[in-house]
Amino acid sequence: MIEFAARKRPDAPALIFEDRCWSFAELCSEVDRAAAGLQRIAAPGDRVAIVAENCPEFAICYYAVPKAGMALTFLNARLRPEEHAVMLADAQPRVLMGQDRYLARIRAVGGSALGDGEAPPTTVALGAAGSAELAWGQLLAEHLPEPVTGASENDLAWLLYTSGTTGRAKGALLTHRSLTAAVTATAIARPVVPGDVYLFPFPLYHVAGYNMLNHHLHGRPVVLMPRFEAGRFLELVPAHRVTSVSLAPTMLAMVLDHPDSGSTDLGSLRLVAYGASAMPGDLLRRGLTEIGCDFAQGYGMTELSGNAVFLDPDAHRRAVSGEEHLLGAAGRPSPLVAVRVVEVFEDGDTPDPDHLIDVPVGTTGEIVMRGDQVTRGYWRDPQATAEAFAGEWFRTGDIGRWDDEGFLYVVDRKKDIIVTGGENVSSREVENVLHDHPAVREVAVIGIPDEHWGEAVCAVVVTREGSQLEAEELVELSRARLAGYKKPRHVLFVEELPKNASGKVLKRELRAGVLELLA
Repeated sequence: MIEFAARKRPDAPALIFEDRCWSFAELCSEVDRAAAGLQRIAAPGDRVAIVAENCPEFAICYYAVPKAGMALTFLNARLRPEEHAVMLADAQPRVLMGQDRYLARIRAVGGSALGDGEAPPTTVALGAAGSAELAWGQLLAEHLPEPVTGASENDLAWLLYTSGTTGRAKGALLTHRSLTAAVTATAIARPVVPGDVYLFPFPLYHVAGYNMLNHHLHGRPVVLMPRFEAGRFLELVPAHRVTSVSLAPTMLAMVLDHPDSGSTDLGSLRLVAYGASAMPGDLLRRGLTEIGCDFAQGYGMTELSGNAVFLDPDAHRRAVSGEEHLLGAAGRPSPLVAVRVVEVFEDGDTPDPDHLIDVPVGTTGEIVMRGDQVTRGYWRDPQATAEAFAGEWFRTGDIGRWDDEGFLYVVDRKKDIIVTGGENVSSREVENVLHDHPAVREVAVIGIPDEHWGEAVCAVVVTREGSQLEAEELVELSRARLAGYKKPRHVLFVEELPKNASGKVLKRELRAGVLELLA
């Protein structure tokens, strides 16, 4: 993709970060040098892990690592070093790249994070070497990368870890083919037009980064933020005449609520694309009124290499004109992916897991998908891979329904994943931590609506008889062992949890009861 853009528009701006701008020719040259440098210290098929906030080197690695025949392995920079260590032990990368502060924290954990006695990964600092073995400048070679023998479009390009219902993160396998398919799907649904300038405020360690590939493929510049800050966003849009941007609803609310919002010229914006959670009606009306541009939504997930279902600007205009039910729609499927809503068979309900029955329009069922952009499975986890597929159909774990116009609605998540501020939180992972408190007899973690974050983590706790427990103790326990965004924002104590006959916690009933209690 980057070579194509460099041939087509070599002198055009490609990447803008802080006060520097790279042309497509310059960016392509950096990619080639980084790929050549990686080939000196690793081999095709190796994993190259990266942990960093957004920076130009991270963007270069998007292209350079796969070009070297290796798999870029993303580590969420917001996780704790102990969480990174688990993923590194699983991925077993040959190279570990990152900003020095993250590398130092991982090195302090030691053990399996850096090889556990086996050959540890070569560390590369995205900047000065610091505690790393190589600095970024030392990695870059002065010659072109060698062609990768046996390279295939089905080779692994990116390895992204995603929250699992078991609490253990799983590495989704994204190939050259799946990423290209996701980019193509988005290009069809949300065309990039001449003159577009795209601003990317999400972390590059999210699958949302595939949007950068889409704009580079079209020869359009990407303005990269180190991290999202509403005030800085309001500075960058007029400074670079930004025309399109991806935002989570939480981010949009921060922008509109910022003191400088009303006095900032956002007239260059033609499109705000959002995802991760539904857009509240009042927030959409504010956006349409105060910004005056189109809005579009994408529904997807890491395992789909990006978005596969799209709600276009016309549907949003209909929604604010009275058809508010469309705000609950995920959209219509891309023409490059097949989507079905089928009867859900839980384990043990049927001896034939490949037997899927489409449900009638308006009836809920599990959303399953098939297409080139679907992951080929999970890294070193054949059981999880087998559970994720029913024959050739990928089971999203989301419960949905169709309407008469062909709009898909996501009505619930079968997987107990909470999406807070655009980040995925595994309910099971938080439950496992809280269970370690000696005063906790039972705990169930759910997501509840939150005006600011989309969803908030809520822990519902049954204490052991005779014990005393304060909510803050559980919050502190979570804070000590998990990333900050995973800690409960609400802790409720109850006498018992709702369960079915087999003893399984009925989280839908629990969620309804909690919402009633909080109201």
